[in-house]
Amino acid sequence: MARSNTRQPEKDPRQELELLARDLDLTALADHLGEILGRAEKETLSYTDFALNLFRREMVTRQSRRLERGLKRSHLGTVEDLDGFDFSIRPNLEPRVIKELCTCRFVEERRNILCLGKPGLGKTRIAKTIARAACLAGYSVLFVNTAAMLEELQGSLIDGTIKRTMRRFTKPRVIVCDEFGYETFDAKATKFLFRFVSERHRTGSIILTANTGFNNWKNFFPSEASAVSTVDRLVDAATILRFTGKSNRNPKEIHGAPIEADGA
Repeated sequence: MARSNTRQPEKDPRQELELLARDLDLTALADHLGEILGRAEKETLSYTDFALNLFRREMVTRQSRRLERGLKRSHLGTVEDLDGFDFSIRPNLEPRVIKELCTCRFVEERRNILCLGKPGLGKTRIAKTIARAACLAGYSVLFVNTAAMLEELQGSLIDGTIKRTMRRFTKPRVIVCDEFGYETFDAKATKFLFRFVSERHRTGSIILTANTGFNNWKNFFPSEASAVSTVDRLVDAATILRFTGKSNRNPKEIHGAPIEADGA
């Protein structure tokens, strides 16, 4: 005779409520049941308000856990708040534009964001800020170093996992490709880069950081044709952020005479 899965009633109703909540995988509700019941008794809540408190606690906790998982999977690492960014030293970068991008409408429109400028001007910081906003909004996000991503794609071709690896980089709604063009692309890398950009074109958003303007991008590719075909898809309906000014990166201490004194 088959055993029944029906739980036998407990002597303590509160204990039974907690056990039932855990059976239903309502762990947050079970963890905070005593607190919620105590508040209901103290404030003489209506049945409706009591039920709302139960399910709101479960929903808020699940959303928080989902956010934590999303941030961990994104590999964004530490992200500084936008409030601490000094826009006064970036005269061509308007705060309202960045704040508008943080509303993540670009994600729904499947558009790219290209952050261009010399090293040390805050491109990666702004890219991470926007990506974190997308993560907070519930979108899947992934942060990668462009050269490392291309190396992984090339390696996956050897071990036969190219489809799975390519999907890892094309599936997220937002991918941050940091340090684009810091290293010259060879013919194989160009092939994978074009395929990656093509598969994401109008299907997902790319946030890209590069330390040179478009005119110099042709120097990264084996041929001008391959550069044009890739750039054409990247800039299609994209928002381009130009970073100018002086670098934020300065040494903490300097000891000894200036290098120029050596005659170097």
